[in-house]
Formats: sequence, C-alpha cells, structure tokens
Amino acid sequence: MKGLAGKTALITGASSGIGQAITFRLAQEGCNVVINYRSKPEDAKRTEAIALQKAQDAGHEIQALLIQGDVSQEADILRMINTTLQTFGQLDILVNNAGIQSEYPSHDIPTDRFDQVIAVNLRGAYLCARETIKHLLDKGRSGVIINVSSVHEIIPRPMYLSYAISKGGMGSLTKTLALEYADRGIRVNAIAPGATVTPINESWVSDTEKQEVVEGFIPMGRAGTADEMAAAVAFLASDEAAYITGQTLFIDGGLTLYADFREAWSA
Repeated sequence: MKGLAGKTALITGASSGIGQAITFRLAQEGCNVVINYRSKPEDAKRTEAIALQKAQDAGHEIQALLIQGDVSQEADILRMINTTLQTFGQLDILVNNAGIQSEYPSHDIPTDRFDQVIAVNLRGAYLCARETIKHLLDKGRSGVIINVSSVHEIIPRPMYLSYAISKGGMGSLTKTLALEYADRGIRVNAIAPGATVTPINESWVSDTEKQEVVEGFIPMGRAGTADEMAAAVAFLASDEAAYITGQTLFIDGGLTLYADFREAWSA
C-alpha cells in the first residue's frame, strides 16, 4: 500500500485476533509496529517475532515495540503513547482495536461490568485518539486513526447492551473527530467487522452447528477472516485512502444488508 513504509503504527489489543492480523499486515507494509497487550506477554512476544519475520520476508527492516497496558486506565494510555514517542519520535497511525464484551440481560447488567465495557471499548479509544491527536498537532504532522468498530454499530444486539452502545458511540467518535480535524491532515475512519473467525468468537467457531447458524445470517454464506479485516485497515491507513475520512467501512459479507429480505415478500 502506498505511503505506509517507514510509518509508526500503534495497535491496541494487538496480541491476538484482528489486532494481531493488523499488526502483521502493517509490518508487511513496512510500518514500525507498537504492540499493545493487556495480559499474556508470551502471546505478545510471539506476535512480535512473527511481525518482524513477515516484514523481513516482504523486504522491509522495521522495529517492533511491546507495551503492556490496559486501555481502560488513563495512566497506562499516557505511558503507552509516551513510550512510543520516546522510542520512535513519531506516531503516524493509531489503531483502536482493544475491545471486550459482556453478556447479560439488559435489565440485569451489573454496573461495574457495564462501566468496564464502556471504559475499554469507547473511553479507551477516545483517550488513545486524544493523545495521538495532541502529538500530531504539536508536531504539525498528518496522521491516521482507525477505530475497530462492529456491525453492532448499527445492528442492535440484545444481551450485549454495553457492547452495542460502545460500538454505536465509536461510530459517532469516528465522525466527530474526522470532521473536527480534517483540515489539519488527520484522517479518522473505522472498520466494522461482521462475524469473524477469531479467538473471541471461539464459542461458535469451534462448534459446527453454531457456526452454521451464524453463517446462515450472512448473505455470502461464510464468516470473515482476521486477515480480511487487516487488509481494510492497511488500505485506510495508506495514501491510497487519502481522500477518505469520517467513514465506517462495514466488512461483513453482507450481514448489514438484511439477509431476511433476500427473497421478496410483500403484501
């Protein structure tokens, strides 16, 4: 992708799933990668090793940096951004990928669980974006922020109210920041994955019957892959997307096209 080589990218929640795939793809494109993880340092180290190898295989010499941190904690975010800047002197691309979900009937969600989901998925994304924008404005640099949202940005999700709220808010966060900083060279976009084969979806990925049910709602008839999500992020981060800002790109096999309407039915 045009314009990615030599850039520095920070990816939150980068040691597994979509975040890991994004890390690999940006490394392949020649970006220095900052790999944020909350727990399991062994997974982060494995991600780092594979990212460096993928970059080398693609003919790039990059650097990778591991930073432990919980994006629900402002102090961790400040340390993460400062460490990135101390190491590389710049931060060009932020990918807000870290996210969690919690299943409860909406009338019975414990307040602390509700707050935790919002703190990680939405507040953390905002704080990471805030600190990145401060740096870009201070240095007079252009930059890119990409938020990893979800089809539940627009599709209601009973039993996962806090998750749906966080992703709906992420859509507004994306548009608001994009509008506010468009004239200063800062582009802000989002991707919204549909059903994707990742560890967080192990409950249906590893169960053939459940997977068939999930895929029955998808017009293309299959779940997406983390690599497909990563390819979209690489595009949005690159100069190929230089005229795109404030958009959420739904990568869902047609899930948001209302699959039940595939066959005409009218009174």
